[in-house]
Amino acid sequence: MTWIKTVSYSESAGRLRKLYDRIKGPDDNVDNIMMAHSLRPHSMEGHMAIYKYVLHHAANTVPKWFLETIGVWVSGLNNCDYCVDHHFTGLVRLLDDDNRAREIQLALTSGNIENGPFEPHHKAALAYAKALTLAPAKIAESDIADLRKSGWDDGEILEINQVTAYFCYANRTVLGLGCSTEGDILGLSPNNSSDQNDWSHT
Repeated sequence: MTWIKTVSYSESAGRLRKLYDRIKGPDDNVDNIMMAHSLRPHSMEGHMAIYKYVLHHAANTVPKWFLETIGVWVSGLNNCDYCVDHHFTGLVRLLDDDNRAREIQLALTSGNIENGPFEPHHKAALAYAKALTLAPAKIAESDIADLRKSGWDDGEILEINQVTAYFCYANRTVLGLGCSTEGDILGLSPNNSSDQNDWSHT
């Protein structure tokens, strides 16, 4: 599941078991990206906190389906199949529209955002996310101005920035530790946005 030792749910105890109980899905399933932190539970706790607050918080105003789309886009740019598989499955569930999901998948995998099923403000956000992922030092104030012109307010720009940054972090965690989807249940996430302390995966 990873290139380093991990502690399974059944082998866990103490603080690690308490964290697993907070984040687990059906049948005590813990995603491998989280299990990769099992030798340092404090880093798992930090990872889950930022994941929940950045992507699944009730105070967000950018639609969750689009935040997930950014996540799939960034993960594809980073060649992180693990996160693409997990988050595209979650996106399909959110959209509940297989045709639209296929159109989005085609646009993201081909890199042809301009011809994808997106509004102009979505395209502007995806262009920003690509630049921030591949050439962060080249981002300029004018890029933020372009996002404003497309219709995003500054709080939403912050959400877009943070989701992009989070997925770059998650992708590097997965790729750097050889994390696979073996044993995972794809598409689960801490969906209860109304409770910021509910980290359970459903």
